[in-house]
Amino acid sequence: MTSTDWAGDALKAVIERVTVTEYEVGPRFPLFADPDSGRWTTTGRGSWTGGFWAGLLWLRARRTGAEADRAAASRCTARLAPWADADTATRGLILWYGTALASHDADATALRERSARTCLEAMDPELGLVPWGSALGGPRLLARADGVPGMVPLLAGAGPEGAAAADAHLHRHVELCLGDGSEHRPWTQPAWRFDAGPGWQPCEDPPQGWSRGRAWLLLAVADALHLPTLPGPRAEALAGATEHLLRHGAVLDGPLVPHADASRPDGPLDTSAAAITAVALLKLARLPGPRATEYAHRGSAILSRLVGTHLSGPRAHRPAGRLLDGCYDAGRGTAVRHELIWGDFFLALGLAALTGSLDITDV
Repeated sequence: MTSTDWAGDALKAVIERVTVTEYEVGPRFPLFADPDSGRWTTTGRGSWTGGFWAGLLWLRARRTGAEADRAAASRCTARLAPWADADTATRGLILWYGTALASHDADATALRERSARTCLEAMDPELGLVPWGSALGGPRLLARADGVPGMVPLLAGAGPEGAAAADAHLHRHVELCLGDGSEHRPWTQPAWRFDAGPGWQPCEDPPQGWSRGRAWLLLAVADALHLPTLPGPRAEALAGATEHLLRHGAVLDGPLVPHADASRPDGPLDTSAAAITAVALLKLARLPGPRATEYAHRGSAILSRLVGTHLSGPRAHRPAGRLLDGCYDAGRGTAVRHELIWGDFFLALGLAALTGSLDITDV
């Protein structure tokens, strides 16, 4: 069976699962689903994951071409509009991935453009980034690895000033999370708190071994390397960050599916981190360079493992097409072997790229 065959079959199953989920959650947003029953825990406003549900609906609409599916995706995206003015760096996750696949949808385009402007207005020039914000609770002046993906292409769409802000936002996070380049940290430090006196201080949560932190950073760097507005010297720095993430994260030679916390090898896996990493590698493979083929092969191998080992098949009383063994929060023991909506999204995105259904660099 060729990669297109198995990827196409798996993508079909995931998209069919989208239709089942749509019926079950109604106007709410799915967050994570029980690994046995498939029953979703939902949110009313979508939280930081709402854009991935909208993105899955847009992927379905692209695959089926049905007007009813386009309308459903458009309605879901419209429900994300309140987040455009919310004080949170996760607007990148919500409003980039919720709109990027909405081609020829004027309302989604307008929402993305408005979101880019409000994120640009939130840029703190002294800190050199868009702060984590207060919308999801906790301290506002944080820098977190999951505040970078999506934010980079979103800001870059706000003209030259937005492109400069995207560049600064990414590089400040890379400096904090990986080190300044002269002495890279062997572990990613995924979250930092700013205090007026001592400045940036590392946070204990999420932990240094958080696999999704590394995956989010790798994805954000891959996105930035595809931006035509990226300055040359910055591109060189990002190439170094890419190498660091690949090497110290054992992305190319370690387990295809990482543990949720690398410091806990007896703990749960996180298939969502693997799916994010696969998409990042497929994006890196589209850049010129001697390792492009290696990146493409590794990305495909990760997706193949996810499909072959962790994607549910048709069984009595268990829905098919679900990416299981995702870990929402290992430290708190929350949804540690579940189907996660962003895991489904990035798996579907990677499979769509393998089958030629979309250009991975557009999302």
